[in-house]
Amino acid sequence: MKTLVIVIHPNIKESFINKRWIEELEKHPENYEIHQLHERYPDEKIDVTAEQQLIEKHDKIIFQFPFYWFNCPPFFKKWLDEVLTYGWAYGKSSGYKLAGKKIALALSVGIDEVEYSANGKYKYSLDQLTSPFEITFNYVHANYQPLFAYYGIEKHASKEWVEQSVCHYLNFLEQF
Repeated sequence: MKTLVIVIHPNIKESFINKRWIEELEKHPENYEIHQLHERYPDEKIDVTAEQQLIEKHDKIIFQFPFYWFNCPPFFKKWLDEVLTYGWAYGKSSGYKLAGKKIALALSVGIDEVEYSANGKYKYSLDQLTSPFEITFNYVHANYQPLFAYYGIEKHASKEWVEQSVCHYLNFLEQF
């Protein structure tokens, strides 16, 4: 079964990493279904039923986005608020449509990994900063997996570095 990759990037045309990851995944349509939220909903008016049906068709889901301001893009938060509804994602015996589905985050991160540590500039690890996602997906009984992060884009954005990120991302997806 294909892995659903939901991309939330407000400016994908200007992206170094996320755009390149999408290009690579598109070479493997038998393995990945790519769903770009900003492309699908340029007005940010989400078709909740369509999103829920898409989720129901997949057992493995990746949320791919740039990590900035120590969080996700605002459209992802809106998507979570609108799509993970009572009675569908949680709260009723008919709910829990994400139960058992493998879910993970794939993040492009501007700063080097060492800065996301107790002794680093930001004092917290990326796992700690993304714990609300883990809690959310555990709450709806999904099988939350460790995240993928590619750090340091602000410092290392060479063509070679970007291509190296592709290899790491594909390896992560193959293990997922």
